This record gives sequence, C-alpha cells and structure tokens, in this order.
Amino acid sequence: MADSRFLSLSVGTPQSAVNHLAISAELFIAVSRNGINSCEYTEGTITICEAERRMRGLLVTAPCRVFGARHGLQWLVMKRATAADAPRLLYDMTLHRVKMNGVNGHSNGEAGGAGSAGDIITQNQQRGWWTIGLINSRYRYLTAETFGFKINANGTSLKKKQIWTLEPASGNANDSMIYLRSHLDKYLAVDSFGNVTCEADEKEPGSKFHISVSEDGSGRWALRNVERGYFLGSSSDKLTCTAKTPGDAELWHVHLAARPQVNLRSIGRKRFAHLSESLDEIHVDANVPWGEDTLFTLEFRADEGGKYALHTCNNKYLSAGGKLVETCTAECLFSAEYHAGALALRDAGGAYLAPIGSKAVLKTRSTNVTRDELFSLEDSLPQAAFVAALNDKYVSVKQGVDVTANQDEISSHETFQLEFDWGTRRWYIRTMQDRYWTLEAGGGIQASADSRSSNALFQLEWQGSGAVAFRANNGKYLTTKRSGHLYANADQPDDNCKYYFYLINRPILVLKCEQGFVGPKGTRLECNKANYETIQVVRGPKGEGKYWLADSEGVSCDSDRPQGFHLELREPTRLAVRAAQGGSYLAAHKNGAFRLAGPDLASATLWEY
Repeated sequence: MADSRFLSLSVGTPQSAVNHLAISAELFIAVSRNGINSCEYTEGTITICEAERRMRGLLVTAPCRVFGARHGLQWLVMKRATAADAPRLLYDMTLHRVKMNGVNGHSNGEAGGAGSAGDIITQNQQRGWWTIGLINSRYRYLTAETFGFKINANGTSLKKKQIWTLEPASGNANDSMIYLRSHLDKYLAVDSFGNVTCEADEKEPGSKFHISVSEDGSGRWALRNVERGYFLGSSSDKLTCTAKTPGDAELWHVHLAARPQVNLRSIGRKRFAHLSESLDEIHVDANVPWGEDTLFTLEFRADEGGKYALHTCNNKYLSAGGKLVETCTAECLFSAEYHAGALALRDAGGAYLAPIGSKAVLKTRSTNVTRDELFSLEDSLPQAAFVAALNDKYVSVKQGVDVTANQDEISSHETFQLEFDWGTRRWYIRTMQDRYWTLEAGGGIQASADSRSSNALFQLEWQGSGAVAFRANNGKYLTTKRSGHLYANADQPDDNCKYYFYLINRPILVLKCEQGFVGPKGTRLECNKANYETIQVVRGPKGEGKYWLADSEGVSCDSDRPQGFHLELREPTRLAVRAAQGGSYLAAHKNGAFRLAGPDLASATLWEY
C-alpha cells in the first residue's frame, strides 16, 4: 500500500481455540475465535478492547479500518508501531457496533458487529443497501452463474443466482448512481468494447450505473453505464450495453428481495406504519413497530406488470386513495423507485404514497418526491410472550420494573421484543417501554435499563418441548420463584426454568429457504415456490381449514386434525420448526420436498419467516 504505516490483515477461521496475531514488518496474520470472519462487516472502525487484550511488548494502535470483504475473508488495515516492535501479541478483538438496520440504515434493534452478519438480505439491510432481482422484457431474471462468472438473462424466478446487491456510489441524498454486485461478490461492469462482465472483485469506472425510471408508466428501470454512456440491455441470453436510448430490451422490472413480512418506516416523519383502529386505513405515526398490526408484505405482482401491492396482516390491500380493500385491484398497484437507498411507491397516475394529514393516513397525493414520499423496509423483529411452566402465568412487567410471571392474559406488558447480538449469538429482551431485561447484583431480573449491557444479554436454550430456558450473563439459568419473580440462580435448567414461547407478531407465517417459498403442489407442500403461501398459525386445537401433517416422507396440507409444531427462534429472521410428537425438525431438500429429518438441530433447515 502507498502508506507504509499500514499493512494488510486477513482474519481467519472463527473456530480457532486461541486468538493469535503474528506481527512483522511485512505481514499480519490473524486467527480469531470471536467469529469475525463468519460475518461481513461494512466500512467502519474496529477497536481493540483495552480490558481484554494482553500485551507483550507491542503497541497496536486502534482503530483498524475495514476496506473490503470477499468470500467471508475480512481484509483490514491496521496502523502499527515501528518495525522494531515485532514480538507476538495475544488479544481479543471486539467490534464497535454501527447502528444500521433497514433499507436506509435506520436501527430497529438488531445488534451486531461493525456492520453485517447473517444472510445477504440482513447484510445489505444493515448497510442501507437494497437486495434485488432484475427482470428483462422477456420476464427472465439477470443471472450470475456459479461457474466461470458467466452472466445471462435466463433465470425464471428469484433465487440465489438471481440476487443482486445494489450499492450506492455516493452519499448524495438525490443521487441514483449505483454498483451491482452478484451473489459471488463480483461487480457487474462494461469494458471499453461494450462487453458486459461480472468478474471484478473491486469497483472500477466501468462498474458504475445510473438509474432512471421509464416514463411509460411501467415503473421499469433503465441502467445507464456512466463510463460509456450506453444502457444495459439483454438480447437472447446475452447482455449488451450498446443502446444510446433505452428501448424495451433496456428496461428492467425490479423485484425487491425483502423479507416476506416487514415494517414500513417513513423517512420524513421518522415513524412506522400500522393498521388504524378501524382496520380500514394505514396510519404512519407509531414510534415503535409493536405488534402484528405493524406487519406488511410488499407483494411483487409479476403477472401485473411487475408492480407492487401493500398487503396488510388483516389480509387486505392498500388502495391509492388510502382505504384498505378486500382484493388487489389496479388501484392497489405501485411502481418501486430507488432514491439514494430509500423507497418511493408511485401509483398509475404518477402520484406517490405518503403519510397525509394529522392522522398520517398513507395514500397518494404529490407527484414529486420529497422526504415525505420516502420509506424504508425493515426487518420485523420477533416479539413473543412467555408462560412460566411453574405456575402457567405470563411473564410480565405490568407491576413495575420487576420481571414477574403473574399474569393470565397477554397485553403489551406481556409482549417482549427479542433483539439478536451477532457477536455473542445471545439476545436482548426489550419491553414496549424501551427497557431491557437486566441481571441485577442479587440475581434478580428487572426491566429497568434503558441501554444495552452485557448483563442484558441472555442465551436462549430450547428444551425440545416448545419451552425455552434463559441463561443469564452470570452463567445461571432463570428460574421462577413461588412469588412469580424471575431469578438467575439455577445451575441446570429444571422445570422451574422452562418458559413456553409464543411468537406474537406472526399470526400469518411465510416460510422461505434457499430454494424458495413453502407452498402447495396438490395436497403436498414443497419449498421451492417462486411465490409465497400464507400459513395461518393457531395455538392448540383452534382454527379452520386443513392442517399440516408431517412425517419422514413429506408434508401434506389436507389433514382434518391438527399436528403440533414448536417454533424455535434461532436468529432474528430464521427459525426451526419441530414436530411436537417425536421432536424431529423439518428439513428442506434440493428437489423442493421437505420432510421431518431428525431430532438434531444440525439436520434442521432454518426457515426465513
């Protein structure tokens, strides 16, 4: 590198038993047990924790700067002391968390390292980047093949090879300059001869594109290569960049690869959307996205011109006039526009959705885009209720700061948001009053802290019966006392340490794996569908219609009697599904079939929900 004070540092496997940094004037080599290379971090700083590092004659100066990540290896730049300071150093590296979550980088509670962890959608959301698929005029997806870095426009549905990361080229608020990165971490580029490639590890001048929206009312995007001035198009299975003006071959439908169910946040009002009390409108005035009425699905309607519909949790659609209707009509279809990382939704008349008036009713009015017309789609974090096995009461904070199992019904006081910390793979548990469960000095659990700390982290250990045990930061398990109070003083999880878990903000479940969505084929269910199927979740023997019946051969959806399943939360956006009888997990297979596998978590598929 140009500056001799900086050297490259490659972070190795997280399974190592020790943290080891060998330092010389020429090379840094690091091996970490803290999971650094299991995540992909955005640009930011990494600090070395003074309390944990053990020095042996060398001063390493913080901060380190992340300047890129490829294929799971994190390449860092560290300022070092003089070359004479070359003995070995043992230390722990901790990550300075950057609060970013959502399309525009807003934090909605998910914690992690200085950037990203989890799957590609989670990684991109934490950076404020979009994850998309691009569909040409023949309704085929832009595809990056795994062999030879070949690209074509032959994909028939949005799966891993059709996923593209849309990286902003600058931080200007009104800029539509972007880079496109494939699932292989290669950048789409155009060379000096007009050839379209996807082999570059780093951004280059030919990688930059400018987005414009077609004026034909279709909402399609045109991508102009900034270096050459021509538009990206496709002919047969070949990509081209030779058109001076965009024709049909140079216009692309945009398929947002968002979570099946998300929260919608207004950039201008800094508030979240939710169902109105009358259940016939959407109001954008919630400070916190709490409960099922803040869940929305942005449906991509491929058969209706690649437009989008906003589907609510009460199974209705938002119309341009602001009312919720039973069926999706032309008034419910919107085009998606990119505005410097934020989302704008435009109706057929050219007007944009925005919160209007004192009630912040979501409807279309203006034909210009300001901050009021911009939104971010954010992961809906899991919100749950817990029933203590000891007394069959809901855990609550209704009585004050003490966390106590003493309530018979669920209200906001008995509903808690679970926020995952990627660095420790433990959870923060947050109340609606923005307080965190915290381990106190005497072992008691109180919801009094307004900020996170190590004593607010809990490990969730699933007990195989739909129950979960909480392990506090002192290594002890939470147990329910006869008074209902929770204390962290049990060495092993007995029956008094068990709490039954109910996922509150998913009355409708949409399951997705790498192959696609869960959906029916006849009376059987498969997990490779391009479009999602909603699954009604009921507790106990309630509900209507047919039920799932799972065995080692597959899953059918024609049973008259319910079969019990336990939902085990494993990551912020992924869960395992376990049969109540037998304890086997549901697992996906490459042919689209999925069936009960075995009782070991290693055999389970973690389903995006």
